[in-house]
Amino acid sequence: MTMMVLLWVLIGLAAGAGAVWLFYRFRRQQLAALKSVAEGTASRILEEARKEGEAIRREAQIQGKDLLIKVKAEWEDEARDQRRELTALEKRVAQKEESVAQKVEVFAQREGDLSARDEALRQRERGLEQRRTEYDRLVDSVREKLEQAASMTRDEAKRTLVEQMLDEARHDAARHIRQIEQEGREEADRRAKKIISVAIERLAGEFVTERTVSVVALPSDDMKGRIIGREGRNIRAIEAATGVDLIIDDTPEVVVISCHNPIRRELARLALERLVSDGRIHPGRIEEVVRKAEQDLDAAVREAGQRAVLEVGVHGIHPELVKLIGMLKYRYSYAQNVLMHSIEAAFIAGAMAAELGLNEKQARRAALLHDIGKALTHEVEGSHAIIGGEIARKYGESAKIVNAIAAHHEEVRAETILAPLVDAADALSGARPGARREVLESYVKRLEDLERISSSFRGVEKSFAVQAGREIRIIVDPGTVPDDQAALLARDVARKIEQEMTYPGQIKVTVIRETRASDLAR
Repeated sequence: MTMMVLLWVLIGLAAGAGAVWLFYRFRRQQLAALKSVAEGTASRILEEARKEGEAIRREAQIQGKDLLIKVKAEWEDEARDQRRELTALEKRVAQKEESVAQKVEVFAQREGDLSARDEALRQRERGLEQRRTEYDRLVDSVREKLEQAASMTRDEAKRTLVEQMLDEARHDAARHIRQIEQEGREEADRRAKKIISVAIERLAGEFVTERTVSVVALPSDDMKGRIIGREGRNIRAIEAATGVDLIIDDTPEVVVISCHNPIRRELARLALERLVSDGRIHPGRIEEVVRKAEQDLDAAVREAGQRAVLEVGVHGIHPELVKLIGMLKYRYSYAQNVLMHSIEAAFIAGAMAAELGLNEKQARRAALLHDIGKALTHEVEGSHAIIGGEIARKYGESAKIVNAIAAHHEEVRAETILAPLVDAADALSGARPGARREVLESYVKRLEDLERISSSFRGVEKSFAVQAGREIRIIVDPGTVPDDQAALLARDVARKIEQEMTYPGQIKVTVIRETRASDLAR
């Protein structure tokens, strides 16, 4: 059994080996057939590729020949165009060379002409130089003869001639200046007198010199003790409530109120008069009376301002400005009441504006408000004109009014005609006779300054300030100051006074020159 199995196994192995050999042989034959087919196909593809490449090469050769022919034709055309351009350029260059040659020939000809002219000019210069030398010699000869005849050198003669011409010109100028100034002064005086006279005639006011010191009369000297109070408590309460100083001295039946602020001084006067009339004087009563006096004084201030506004005839003024106008009732300038001065200046400015054809109401408004800054000068530092302008701007006044207020003392440049108009009205109201009182020392100092300035000029013998310093009369030496120089001297003195002094209104300068001859009869 085992042998049989082994035999069958061997038979199976032999059969498998034969089958493998048969399969290998078949596969080899198949691969040989496929190889022969692939070789044939590759040969055919290579032949076709060779033929196609040959065709492409022949086509490329044909296209290259065509492109070469085309490029050659274009190059020949371009070369032909360049040859034509070069030919035209050669022609133009030839023409320019010919033109340049002609110009060179012309320039050479002109150079020859200029050389000839230059030589002629040199000859003329040599001739002129000879003539100038001869002329100088003759002039020197004539000058020597003139100097010998006149006994004077050239510089002396020139200086004398210049001095004579300057004197003649100065005399002529002085004569013309005097004539022009005389004509201008006459015309200005005539027009100014007319305008000012009309303005003054229209103003009908009563002016009373009021005192600036508040004095309260007492029924008896016993009232002084009651005002002082026990250990001075009453007088201290009054001074503390009103901000003033009470002066109680040996003057019978009088109490003096001292304070720089006029409103406080008026408040103290009202309160003290009521306390004296009531008789009850103690700290509690003093405070009550001062409060009531403050209310009454505020009402009086507003009433005074409204009365002034109505009197001048202006409307639409801010209530605070009206109050400031009323406060001017208690301010004084050189003993002139500032409120009365403002009203007076308003009427004068309005009258002058009417004469000049300007806005009369606007001029009155500006002049009435021009000193409102004085109502606050105790509280605000600075010029009352600048302060007044700022206040007017704050409460809605127009730019013209603000500038007229700020510029009425020339601290700000005037921008409208209102400013000089208000300035003139202010000066007229303050400079009229009796309007203001001056301190004796300042008045005497002003007169001395006038005489000192006048006496500082050459030829002045004496000078006198007359008419309360409104005029300076100068007596000159007639031998030093001729007639024509008198007008110049008057003008120079006036200009120096304007530069060195401050004064209200204007000062007239009069130069007096006289020649006296005397003899004795024996």
